[in-house]
Amino acid sequence: MIVGVPKEIKSNENRVALTPVGVETLLKAGHTVLVEKTAGIGSGFEDNLYEKSGAKLIASAEEIYAQAQMIVKVKEPLPVEYGLIRRGQIVFTYFHFASSRELTDAMIKSGCIAIAYETVQDASGDLPLLIPMSEVAGRMATQEGAKFLEESTGGRGILLGGVPGVAPANVIVIGGGVVGANAAKMAAGLGAVVTILDVSLERLRYLDDIMPKNVITMMSNPHNIRESLKIADLLIGAVLIPGARAPHLVTRDMLKLMKKRSVIVDVAVDQGGCVETCHPTTHEDPTYVVDDVLHYCVANMPGAVPFTSTQALTNATLPYAVDIANKGYVKASKEDKEILLGLNIVEGKVVYKGVSDAFGLSYIPVEKALP
Repeated sequence: MIVGVPKEIKSNENRVALTPVGVETLLKAGHTVLVEKTAGIGSGFEDNLYEKSGAKLIASAEEIYAQAQMIVKVKEPLPVEYGLIRRGQIVFTYFHFASSRELTDAMIKSGCIAIAYETVQDASGDLPLLIPMSEVAGRMATQEGAKFLEESTGGRGILLGGVPGVAPANVIVIGGGVVGANAAKMAAGLGAVVTILDVSLERLRYLDDIMPKNVITMMSNPHNIRESLKIADLLIGAVLIPGARAPHLVTRDMLKLMKKRSVIVDVAVDQGGCVETCHPTTHEDPTYVVDDVLHYCVANMPGAVPFTSTQALTNATLPYAVDIANKGYVKASKEDKEILLGLNIVEGKVVYKGVSDAFGLSYIPVEKALP
């Protein structure tokens, strides 16, 4: 199979979908790998490293899309790429379809095979291709929140961990999954008082066992969220429903409960955000203010630390990419349910329920859509 790796073009997205080691692995399996020139520079991988690994360096994304049978990316295609994707072409990347009707319609129209990293799911219910970036994003959420709590960046001028004689900040984390747990771990390590809210009592028991004593667990419900917002210096949204839009657990009306110049970091922005006033921002212009509350809603947070993020991501995605390249998407999907669950759109048909529900689109069970 011919595998193509175009350069990411989303604002400040410096990750790359395949490392030189990944190229070498695919070549050993008998495949051809095309890499757009300078695609890996932002992650610390120069063109010569790809050449040494056996990749063919290609001058433009247009040539990559024209030749490759499978496109491997990090972020969803942008409008300038829609017309480059052709019918039957496999596109393996983060899509987060439920947050964008435009992207969904474009991929339906293209007739491509859209395999989404974020819905590949293993037998235990974990999301192996989302976990590495969730770990990065969760840790970054605390790091960025601490920065924007500083007065010079618009925050309340609070040191997350306080000092002897001065109380630490209150950090509220909504969602106790991978993002939330990593955010809480970082905040607790810095000395903040942390509250994690989640709807799963089993998950809360687990977090209560593993977290330090400055982390409090609480059942997530509207009353507890409202009470938590009153004390929050930093609110981290870490809610995920695989393949579906995140619910708005913090409404516009609730913002008035928060302290002036407190900070919200909504990691769920890729899936529409769990804060109603959230909308995607960029690393170049990461924040905005609504009702005296600072919002940080960067949609590709791990892109700010590409050296770490690229390696963490490709460690997880490469085995799946090799399997799809070796067998083709049909055989790979039929033999591996994890890949089957990654299929979102197949030649114009929506085969993932969360996507169809988000926009009221016709749904076809994935098994019926496969040739």
